[in-house]
Amino acid sequence: MSADAPESRSTPLSLVLAPLDFLGGRVLGLLDHIGSAVLLFLEAMKWVVKGLCTRRLRVGVPAIVTQIVRVGVRSIFIVGLVSGCVGLILAFQLAPPLDEFGQRDKVANIISVAVLRELGPLIGAIVLTGFAGASIAAEIGTMVVSEEVEALEAHALHPVRFLVVPRVVASIISMTALAVIACIVAIAASLFISVTVLEIPYAAYMDNTLSQAKLVDFLTGVGKASVFGTLIGVIACTNGLKVTGGAAGVGNATTGTVVQCVVSIVIADLLFTAIFYALGLV
Repeated sequence: MSADAPESRSTPLSLVLAPLDFLGGRVLGLLDHIGSAVLLFLEAMKWVVKGLCTRRLRVGVPAIVTQIVRVGVRSIFIVGLVSGCVGLILAFQLAPPLDEFGQRDKVANIISVAVLRELGPLIGAIVLTGFAGASIAAEIGTMVVSEEVEALEAHALHPVRFLVVPRVVASIISMTALAVIACIVAIAASLFISVTVLEIPYAAYMDNTLSQAKLVDFLTGVGKASVFGTLIGVIACTNGLKVTGGAAGVGNATTGTVVQCVVSIVIADLLFTAIFYALGLV
């Protein structure tokens, strides 16, 4: 009986410490992952700066162009389709409430600002996460599993320079371009449905759009898109380089990349909106 007494007395304490230990481990793991991603981004930018400042060191423009075609050009159709549908949905949803105030033509005012500031970059980022994020993580993870990354290091070829830099730069460029395309398609789709179905005069729609949408709206959307592209590229490359455990590890890295990219993009968008609100740009 005396041997069992210490164990029974320590049970309540262990029940309290177990959740704290689990939570602390998760927090430390998250901070370690964020730190790895930040360090990888800084190292990639170091290689970019060296390539731009030193003629002997090439950045790898052909590799960047290849990645832009793989993750950016192939996403144009899906981005256009999704953003066009969003433009149609917004027009249909906004018309009835605005009718109550006799302001149906103000559909253009709301859609122009919403698309340029928020929906265009977000739509492009979510689509690119599926195309670029998952693809990059799976590709680099497969290289890690098959020891191709070790082979690069054995030949004195830095993996960050040859694998990470082209993909991160391509993600930034592709995301920025896709955000612009998403904005144009969404506004064009809402214009079409407003003129043909909602019976809003074309001249009124265009006048309201041009009077409401400002250059700062477009620039904030493009700025967000560049940050979203950076997050997608860096997170995907970080997860790919950390793959362990064979094919199962590649699958986990791919799934984790999509989830982490979406969460990071939404949090970054929230921070941008809060900053712009504080500066009076909203």
